[in-house]
Amino acid sequence: MDLTPTVRRLGRTRWFARLGRACAGVDRRLHKATRGRWSVLGPVTLPQLVLTTTGRRSGEPREAVLLYAADGDGWVLIGSNWGQEHHPAWSGNLLADPRATVTIGDLTRPVVASLADADERERLLPALLAVWPGYADYAARAGRELRVFRLAPA
Repeated sequence: MDLTPTVRRLGRTRWFARLGRACAGVDRRLHKATRGRWSVLGPVTLPQLVLTTTGRRSGEPREAVLLYAADGDGWVLIGSNWGQEHHPAWSGNLLADPRATVTIGDLTRPVVASLADADERERLLPALLAVWPGYADYAARAGRELRVFRLAPA
């Protein structure tokens, strides 16, 4: 049974965002342990990757499991932070050092991130909203422009 439509609908709610934030650490470990096949919601049906950045303060590797949209040979991410007022740490890390790695399943690739300008953002946003319609709700709740990044293979 595919729960994706239900999860997309519930994903627009505040309580789901709170639950998602609370489960992020467990989800990241489960995602890693199963090589991207499982999440806390069960078998993965939405496109997910593990982004590894360099912490801008610590210099240590930092991992985040994120939904993505494909764009040619690259990937597109949005810094929704579940609709919170502040940007997610991984997006600040990419601004400080755009070199990162992306892991999808068993494949890990080095990437270089670029923050989308207004025109590129307008082009990329529909693909992100097709993956997760809740991003529109998160943007409204956050009261800030959500950062959109394009990751290109290095």
